[in-house]
Amino acid sequence: MTPGEGDLQLTHDGAPVVVRRSARRRRTVAAFWEDGKAVVAIPAHFSRAQEKEWVSRMLDKLRRQGLRRSAGAGKRKPATDTALAAHAAALSARYLAGRAVPTSVRWVSNQNSRWGSATPSEGTIRLSDKLRPMPQWVIDYVLLHELAHLLVAGHNAAFWRLLDSYPETGRAKAFLEGVSFATSRGIGGPSNGAPSDDSRHQDALDPGCADAD
Repeated sequence: MTPGEGDLQLTHDGAPVVVRRSARRRRTVAAFWEDGKAVVAIPAHFSRAQEKEWVSRMLDKLRRQGLRRSAGAGKRKPATDTALAAHAAALSARYLAGRAVPTSVRWVSNQNSRWGSATPSEGTIRLSDKLRPMPQWVIDYVLLHELAHLLVAGHNAAFWRLLDSYPETGRAKAFLEGVSFATSRGIGGPSNGAPSDDSRHQDALDPGCADAD
């Protein structure tokens, strides 16, 4: 067991942190999202103190990197069903070549087991209103996830390829997993429980990588 391997460490969003030691790394340290986890890759010769220092640095760098990516989207959150539908159309055009064309997209208050749901045969999409206070890049991920279901019903490889172009997939999945994890343990979140991410068992896409010498 490597130092720290038995420790449970979470990001500020509540996502699990994995530290990987590599004999091939001499001086470089990297951090990236993988399968809903924040991975920090460090040289094998690092001491426990160096590991602690660099994990903290790189998690902060990942956080700031994500904030920079989402800061540019200083757009209003779609508050109404009409605005949500228009936003869904924009996301479909940008990330799915406009192929996903829902008949309706709306916020719902009675959806407690999932963040979002879609009925491909009807072309309808519903998002839980528990998403409203969350960052826009998280809402966009759930919306794109459901838009993709209008094209591919299951969670197979073809489905996940549709989300390849969205850079926040892994980070958003980790965020939602963190919310569910915290809520299930009474650490906060919606008082009546957080919905689950129906894709949490699937492979997350890598939204980016932060490196340091």
